[in-house]
Amino acid sequence: MNDFFSAFADDLPQLRSGLWVTLEATVLGALVALLLSFVLGLMSLSRFLLSRGVSRVVVEFFRGTSLYVQLFWLYYAMPSLTGYELDPLFCGVLAFGLNYGAYGAEVVRGAVNSVPRGQHEAAIALNMSPLHRMRKVILPQAWVQMIPSFTNLLIQLLKATPLLWLISAADLMTAIEKLRSRTGETLTAYVTLLVCYFVLAYALTLLMNLLERSAKRRLGLATGGRSLLKSRSAVAAAQTTGGAR
Repeated sequence: MNDFFSAFADDLPQLRSGLWVTLEATVLGALVALLLSFVLGLMSLSRFLLSRGVSRVVVEFFRGTSLYVQLFWLYYAMPSLTGYELDPLFCGVLAFGLNYGAYGAEVVRGAVNSVPRGQHEAAIALNMSPLHRMRKVILPQAWVQMIPSFTNLLIQLLKATPLLWLISAADLMTAIEKLRSRTGETLTAYVTLLVCYFVLAYALTLLMNLLERSAKRRLGLATGGRSLLKSRSAVAAAQTTGGAR
């Protein structure tokens, strides 16, 4: 164990670099997923059949195929089609964004549909345009309901980042794996990795709880003093994994 932590201290620059790659993949993948979530989710609510059809096909394809396969397809198969070798981090961000964006689209669709019908009718009565009432009335209320499920998706995305090791990206998993191979301390290495991912996941949860608290305050909803430390509900987890119907 002493050998492992001695090597850990010596390799701090590489570990910081690996941690940075993990955070990059998480944040950039989450941003791509968030964008796709709203695009595909709102397309699924369109009155146009083509828009709904395209959204449904894309969502079901990326929800119905493995993230592992999607990542490998982008990294190993795409270059044979395009003639260009893609950066491992770029492949990871794109795969994470497409996969979790498909799940997020169902979160957006379900949250918008859950806004009471009276809110839609009141906005129409005020002569608001469809875009204006969506931006000013519907989405602010739906956003509060999306955040718990988005938190679960964000944590799941973080936990998927070790897959980058399989396509030679120098992430946190890669750095710890190199330490494990050099020192032979398998148990210590993987316990350290578990602790690192737990700390990252808990920090993201606290940030998302803060975001949810802020969103509720803007709507005039009560927020308890312990809201920053609350855990995600089983209902939110079910919506994340199964999609809102």
